Amino acid sequence: MKNLTPMMQQYMKLKEQHKDCILFFRLGDFYEMFFDDAIVASKELEIALTGRDCGLKERAPMCGVPYHSAQNYIAKLVEKGYKVAICEQIEDPATARGIVKRDVVRIITPGTIVDTYMLHEEKNNYILSLYKEEKGVGISFADISTGELKTAEFTGKEYINQVFDEIFRIDPSEIITNIPEEDQLIRNKIRISAAYISNFGDWAFQLEHAEKKIKDHFQVLTLEGLGISDKPYAICATGALLEYLHQTQKKSLFHINKINYYTSEQYVLLDKSTRRNLELTETIRDKSKKGSLFWVLDKTNTAMGARTLRKWIESPLRDIHEIQYRLDAVEELKNNLTAREELKELLKKVYDLERLAGRISYGNANPRDLIALKVSLKTLPMIKEIVDSLEQSLFQKLFQNMDLLEEVVDLIEDSIIEDPPVSIKEGQIIKDSYNQELDSLREAITGGKKWIADLENHEKKATGIKSLKVGFNKQFGYYIEVTNSNLGLVPEHYIRKQTLVNSERYITPELKEVESKVLGAEDKIIDLEYKLFIEVRDRIKEFIESIQNAASSIAALDVLLSFAEVSDQFNYTKPIINDEDKIEISNGRHPVVERMMEMGMFIANDTLLDCDENRLLIITGPNMAGKSTYMRQVALIVLMAQAGCFVPADKAVVGVVDKIFTRVGASDDLAQGQSTFMVEMSELANILNNATDKSLVILDEVGRGTSTYDGLSIAWAVVEYFALQNRRGSRTLFATHYHELTELENVLKNVKNYCITVKEDEDDIIFLRKIVRGSIDKSYGIQVAKLAGVSDSIIQRAKEILVSLEEKDKKHSIKIEVSQNIPQNKKSQKDQSFVSESGRQMTLFDYQGQKIIEELKNIDILHMTPMEAMNCLYDLIKTAKGEDEKAI
Repeated sequence: MKNLTPMMQQYMKLKEQHKDCILFFRLGDFYEMFFDDAIVASKELEIALTGRDCGLKERAPMCGVPYHSAQNYIAKLVEKGYKVAICEQIEDPATARGIVKRDVVRIITPGTIVDTYMLHEEKNNYILSLYKEEKGVGISFADISTGELKTAEFTGKEYINQVFDEIFRIDPSEIITNIPEEDQLIRNKIRISAAYISNFGDWAFQLEHAEKKIKDHFQVLTLEGLGISDKPYAICATGALLEYLHQTQKKSLFHINKINYYTSEQYVLLDKSTRRNLELTETIRDKSKKGSLFWVLDKTNTAMGARTLRKWIESPLRDIHEIQYRLDAVEELKNNLTAREELKELLKKVYDLERLAGRISYGNANPRDLIALKVSLKTLPMIKEIVDSLEQSLFQKLFQNMDLLEEVVDLIEDSIIEDPPVSIKEGQIIKDSYNQELDSLREAITGGKKWIADLENHEKKATGIKSLKVGFNKQFGYYIEVTNSNLGLVPEHYIRKQTLVNSERYITPELKEVESKVLGAEDKIIDLEYKLFIEVRDRIKEFIESIQNAASSIAALDVLLSFAEVSDQFNYTKPIINDEDKIEISNGRHPVVERMMEMGMFIANDTLLDCDENRLLIITGPNMAGKSTYMRQVALIVLMAQAGCFVPADKAVVGVVDKIFTRVGASDDLAQGQSTFMVEMSELANILNNATDKSLVILDEVGRGTSTYDGLSIAWAVVEYFALQNRRGSRTLFATHYHELTELENVLKNVKNYCITVKEDEDDIIFLRKIVRGSIDKSYGIQVAKLAGVSDSIIQRAKEILVSLEEKDKKHSIKIEVSQNIPQNKKSQKDQSFVSESGRQMTLFDYQGQKIIEELKNIDILHMTPMEAMNCLYDLIKTAKGEDEKAI
């Protein structure tokens, strides 16, 4: 260090304090990077790598970017997962002695972005703190661009999986945690979120420190009022998060002024697979908005409304009353076209109040931001007037105590001009008559410039030089220019200032005196306008919480309007919500697929699910016939209903669900070293372990990733698990190509068969897309392959092989013995789940035998006549023969 130049010593001292960051070191009009930072940045930003003398034998590697365009370069680095420390000059170079003092004023990380151009307006940018102990986990997450802060904690049997599902829902850009690097199992699971992950000091997560940090931030003496006093895991996560934010942002962050503790029981649990499979906010294939449920439902008019809509979709409600409040509000807006259109027009004038409030409190709002705030707030009285005319209680709840913020509107109206510049250091911001000193300075400039403007005409007359001009440039100020042909007419009191090829430039003592007044006043005006703007912005900070509350209400109203607009436009119906177990849908439609097709082309279908005789529906049909679409549409209709939206159906009765699970399709997870089948079984295990009798389960082709008999066995066991009468299983849709499973309808009371109808035309098939009772015994795989364009030679050969396999299958009968080796009185509860209602364990091909046993048990032989006994025996023999004919 002692051999380095003073400036480089200053750099190295700051770099030592921020080893995990790329240090943007301000030198004049550039941010410079040195040594390893320069090497990394030059490569990532594709800028030239040069060198600088630093006091050592070798020059220090160096690269730099202009400060006025640094934002774009910072954005690129942060997007690539780097942290960037911004080092500024903290004293005026003109008055500094020796090296100008510098310090890091802010650290920009993926989760602490506040600059609008770096943010997605329809999505929150969250930073999440994850605290883990042996018995529980706490999470806390914030969006510092809006001031939102939420926390929760998880304990119990499956708390780790719940945490991962919650992280996937939140989708943070950055995670800080106390989980050590060595714990690769958990850290790998955290990486499902694609967030930037780093360890933060263990000391920050300690309960005592975390409690103090929270109290200091919210300026309270106890955590009782914040609702987390008895939540130690949440406290540790929140305290560490606030510590990290203060260390990186180096500001008070007072716009983070409330903390929202929530529990998983408030919302429908949607695990990672379900969110992906249902394509809630993005498509599986290309991660685009178009083709997702969010795309269909998003008719919002504001950015904050779009973000709130995303939250409502990803977190459907479980409280029937809260759901009903939303549905009633949507119904009133749907039926009141006039109010809806008026509100839409007003909301189109509302800017992103959440992020405007964030920038104002952060201290980086510019004059145009204040004008946007004024324009937005001026709509509040008109919006409230319309809302007050509506009847539903949710509207009153949202707007009853809203501050209309007229004082803020008046302040901006009085102080800031209508079309100000972006910069706050170039003047032309403050209106006339707002500040007396500013008005005086402007009058001085106006008078001086008028004198200068009149000077040209006066001097032309006085000298007789008609081509004389008065001009100005930054180097020499004001001057009088005379062409060479008129130099003989120049008065003696003119002072030569500059010689040009065809002319001479002069000044006069009077001109320089007026110039000094004008230019001095201009500098003073710029400084004063900057000071006045900061004062206005700071006064608005006092209203931040009221602005945030107004933003929250406007955003919720915007989503309700969007639901009403979609419901009206696409002919959705109001669902009936209750706490019973029935899901009954008449002519339901898939909300996304319907929009991707021509109007009226989608084939609607009915659904009846309950926890009794319609607990598990086995759905058969060929590939491409629409099984997956049908099952997904049921899940989406339930989800939409519990989010508070009308649904694409003629009628829908939804018994509230607590969780929605989907096992649809699979792919290798190479990062976790898992095959397709392993991924499938892991997802299945999660469902079996966590589904309740209030859950909705969608299972598509369970067991297809392994051999036929392994897969069939697994599928069979899963159907038993959900459908047997001796346990309350989940409402389940089960699509399969194992046609043998359709025989279960004859054995299990809670199973019903449904199939997708097709029409055969010789070797071709036509998908009719209609769900009907019953089953099919063909998969039509070869016909589907033909439709997909597989060559005729392959199709023909496949047919020949199919015939051969079917003949071989008929000749070989597989007999599976009934297992009798488990004593009834020693079965565990898990064993009993796979035992038939008769108490004996079933085998794969024992359907008809089971039926005969049930019939025999019900015969009252003592009260039968001989003829009735003969007829009964005859029927049993017929049934037995039917069993033999169907044996494999």
